[in-house]
Amino acid sequence: MRWRSHKEHYLDALHYMKGKQQRTIPSYKTPWEKFNVASLNGLEFNTITVIGARPGSGKTLMVDQIVREGFKLNPGLNIRVLQFQLEMFGRTTKLREFSAVTKETYKYLCSADSENIVVSDEVIKKCHEYAKEASKYPIDVIDESVTVNQFKQEIHEYMKKYCITSDTGKLLYHNTIVTLDHSVLIKKDAGEANKQEVLANLGEACTELKKKYPIAFILLTQLNRDTDRPERNENGKYGNYILESDIYGGDGLVQHADLVIGINRPAKRFIDY
Repeated sequence: MRWRSHKEHYLDALHYMKGKQQRTIPSYKTPWEKFNVASLNGLEFNTITVIGARPGSGKTLMVDQIVREGFKLNPGLNIRVLQFQLEMFGRTTKLREFSAVTKETYKYLCSADSENIVVSDEVIKKCHEYAKEASKYPIDVIDESVTVNQFKQEIHEYMKKYCITSDTGKLLYHNTIVTLDHSVLIKKDAGEANKQEVLANLGEACTELKKKYPIAFILLTQLNRDTDRPERNENGKYGNYILESDIYGGDGLVQHADLVIGINRPAKRFIDY
């Protein structure tokens, strides 16, 4: 049978409240206080967060910071991270991470500023020391393109691999952050007509998985080109703000999201008010 009495749900809610009160059910704090205030003092597990932005707005960097700094901000939380990095090579993401840490440009790290300037040994040493320390964190990466069904299967296998069995025989899963760097890069399966259907299936898959496992999903997605229209970029207009309707695929992802974040770079569009 699939039903549960509403009494059981009341008990679940009361248990959750008590756990929050006693800090035995923590949230995952991010590096930004306003972000934590907008959420439940950080990201909750068993939730889906969708972050939408136009290219070059910093959404990948934002997720990198959430992951990179999360272990320091959430001591004792015993988390794991599984990242689906479908957009770029792992090497590229790590070079961008080195750039954030050293405050040097990507071009400088690749000795491409000019023929006469190469990255210094001191900077390489700093990157090496950072990599040595960061490699201790339990972060795993999938950088091959997957379908929604493959996405689900990988997560099922990952959660089972690292779970432990209690004395009573109950499976105890790790609190896990799962990031997807670009929802539109999920491959279309044979039975899916278009990308909108893929995104709808992705949303359904994440909802199914968040109910089964203590996962906090962070899904990155594009915004529609509507945000580029001149009237959206006039100073002091409502259209300056990112709207839910701007999310690529619209309802396919948004209706499954617990939190939707829109990122904009007003200065890039000459909006100063």
